[in-house]
Amino acid sequence: MTINEIQDELISDFELFDDWESKYEYIIDLGKQLPALDEQYKTDENIIKGCQSRVWLHAHMDGELLKFEADSDAIIVRGLVSMLVKVLSEHTPEEIMHADLYFMERIGLHQHLAQTRSNGLASMVKQMKAYSVAYQAKSASIG
Repeated sequence: MTINEIQDELISDFELFDDWESKYEYIIDLGKQLPALDEQYKTDENIIKGCQSRVWLHAHMDGELLKFEADSDAIIVRGLVSMLVKVLSEHTPEEIMHADLYFMERIGLHQHLAQTRSNGLASMVKQMKAYSVAYQAKSASIG
């Protein structure tokens, strides 16, 4: 699936809920489905700066695809990062670099998250895009 197809699927999932309480519960459920991050990756260098909660993000290449693994010590934030992992993981660095992440606006995240959470979400996106730029540059220098 393309990044946009995954985003569209997420938007459709959120449209099934009538109120934000149900949407928050869904975000929490998504976080519970996120595979646990191996303890070896819960290091200071993998913590995303700019998040109020602790969020760890590990990135690695699997062939031509960039894979993300993440975790958080806050249940809602774990759900938020799980959506980003779902949308961006297992795509090429170039696809991730150029992705327009419109799903957050369409499901209303920015209007319904506290400012600190919204800023943290932006920091997560920024870090994932930074990894894609770094891996793209690394593969260009090798190729």
